[in-house]
Amino acid sequence: MNKIVKIALAAMLMLGMSSVTLNADVAKGQKLYLKKLKGSCGMNGAKMASQHSQSEWETLKEEGKLADELKKICPKAPSKALQDKYLEHYYDFFFEYANDSGNVPSC
Repeated sequence: MNKIVKIALAAMLMLGMSSVTLNADVAKGQKLYLKKLKGSCGMNGAKMASQHSQSEWETLKEEGKLADELKKICPKAPSKALQDKYLEHYYDFFFEYANDSGNVPSC
């Protein structure tokens, strides 16, 4: 019985940790932008995010065209930086600091 409880607790802990890492994050998106895209885009995060409004960023994400739009804005961006695993984080960052949000990032 004790062994089953330990296994169940370990499983819940692992599930809890994995769900946290799967969620997109504005701060992570900002860090990823600074690390992977800022140099090739030639603009800071505020200018990049203000390329579109929140609804425009949302539409691009829903239609699956976010990577295409980023490649259009930043033609020098390496395709490695536009992988699907990063797009959710980029989206959260761009949505949070879009031109109609009233927020300004620190990068």
